[in-house]
Amino acid sequence: MSEAPYGTWDSPITAEMASSAIVGFQDVVIEGDDIYWSEMRPTESGRYAVVKYSKGVLVEMLPLEFNARTRLHEYGGAAFTVHQGTIYFTNFKDQRLYRLDPKQKPVAITKEGIRFAELKPTAFGIVAIAESHEENSHEPKNFVALINSQTGDVKELISGADFYSSVTISRDQKRIAWISWDHPNMPWDNTQLWVANLSEKGISDIQRIDEATKEQAFFQPQWGPNNELIVVSDKSNWWNLYQVDGQALRLLFSVESEIGQPLWNLGASTWGYYQDGLVCTFSQNGKSQLFLFKDTKLTPFDIPYNSFSQIRTSEHNIAFIAGASNKPTIIGMLDKGHFKMLRENMSITVDSQDLSAPEHITYESHGRISHAFYYPPKNKSFTGLKGSLPPLIVRSHGGPTANCGSNLNLDIQYWTSRGFAFVDVNYAGSTGYGRQYRKSLDKNWGIYDVEDCAAAALYLANKGLVDKNKLAITGGSAGGYTTLAALAFTDTFHVGASHYGVSDLAALVKDTHKFESRYLDNLIGPYPKEKAIYDARTPLFHIEKLNAPVIFFQGDEDKIVLPNQAEMMFEALKEKGILTEYWLFKGEQHGFRKAENRITVLEEQRRFFINALKLADKNDL
Repeated sequence: MSEAPYGTWDSPITAEMASSAIVGFQDVVIEGDDIYWSEMRPTESGRYAVVKYSKGVLVEMLPLEFNARTRLHEYGGAAFTVHQGTIYFTNFKDQRLYRLDPKQKPVAITKEGIRFAELKPTAFGIVAIAESHEENSHEPKNFVALINSQTGDVKELISGADFYSSVTISRDQKRIAWISWDHPNMPWDNTQLWVANLSEKGISDIQRIDEATKEQAFFQPQWGPNNELIVVSDKSNWWNLYQVDGQALRLLFSVESEIGQPLWNLGASTWGYYQDGLVCTFSQNGKSQLFLFKDTKLTPFDIPYNSFSQIRTSEHNIAFIAGASNKPTIIGMLDKGHFKMLRENMSITVDSQDLSAPEHITYESHGRISHAFYYPPKNKSFTGLKGSLPPLIVRSHGGPTANCGSNLNLDIQYWTSRGFAFVDVNYAGSTGYGRQYRKSLDKNWGIYDVEDCAAAALYLANKGLVDKNKLAITGGSAGGYTTLAALAFTDTFHVGASHYGVSDLAALVKDTHKFESRYLDNLIGPYPKEKAIYDARTPLFHIEKLNAPVIFFQGDEDKIVLPNQAEMMFEALKEKGILTEYWLFKGEQHGFRKAENRITVLEEQRRFFINALKLADKNDL
């Protein structure tokens, strides 16, 4: 084992491995014994392909020129479905709905101008969530649509609310349920659950469920085999399962854990009907399992993974995305109770001695308790110089209403295998710890998240695990804002990297898309009424306090955080004389999907951090 400065070790994990060899699984659909899913492929310019598993064979379903990705809510999700072997999907380039019949080419159904997601074929048309983008309109109109699959005619089935999600139709196609919400709420704040009768004439006898409970967020309603309706609600602090009983809710079982999750992407699924019980996933002791709920008992399935999403069920099978900290993320299934791995998200292998195992840590932050996953440096061929400590990278996840998990992430292992310590922070406001923790960031964005990231770094430094003089912070989107705020409003960090991050809060309110246009009403306060608070928490307005080097990465087609956010901050730092760089990537939106750009981001961020933290001579790079 060689001795070398932390942060400069040679690593078997290259930027190309971390960025181009990994696909991202998104939507899973199960029809009979066949399983379909979508894959985001960096080597195909971030295209979402659709793959079918049938009788042990994997089949590519979409021609290369098609991309099954919707921009509804900008974040998309649930972009395709399958009905009697025919695939219906939203194509990214024109956002039109297409039909792909077996052994045929995709045919466009709808005209341009309306985006679709959550497609539900019925005997009288396709029911879907829709978002109409008309020219010169103040903001797009969201509604539940009924689409004629032959003519492409689009009719409004349900409208009047600002947003819709989670449409579910009973098996006899006579009942429909859905979730709606209005500004300024987000789908994890306060939502409404509705049920109605459904026929070819439309809907009737609309009823709101549990109207008396004002503070709750619903997630994933589903009709069962006997037309029963079960839904996830956080009315008791935790997202648990309830059965709809008239217009009331009856708790099925209680766990101090989250069965639901934030609806950043449409079509999320954490549970399903299975034979004469329910399948669901939730976390215990920091790790998730897949459970069968039957006869009032919860029984875990024996599956060698500890995170599960996109759970879909049929009479005999269960399909899902599964992950773990020491192996690739997979598409998996239980076939009559027997576990099968159908597809891994990477074909490469990494020696376990080069993989850093995450440790879930809980620590005090300004009188509050916060959470994070800590990764120590790990490389079988290297150790740090005697008497030295590793530099630390703190990552602030996006959202901010989201979380970081512990699945194998080669972006993180890229750093730890080079001698960096890494901590992924689930700061106040993160999901997975109950409604109260999630809502604790209300009115406190830019304060609690910053405090928790700084506290994580100091906690590890005080334990003697990292060098307190070599602390870096990074994050994307909302995490980019926390990164810039931490650099401006604390003296904890010595360098930062902002990935499509927010530098001007007021500009974000004015420029962002409909889905998030009132998000900050709860996180900070309504604008312009609370303009003084916005100004006080805006890093761009406090350049005099920011003295650390910063590198910026941005997509030129980003409609969520516009490029001017990074550009204004970059120019202000450059004028002040602070070491800074700005990388703008053509054809990228909110997040980087093209392999070549993802590689550049990792390599350039590493070079910038090494220089800023003085980990090596420039001649050695």
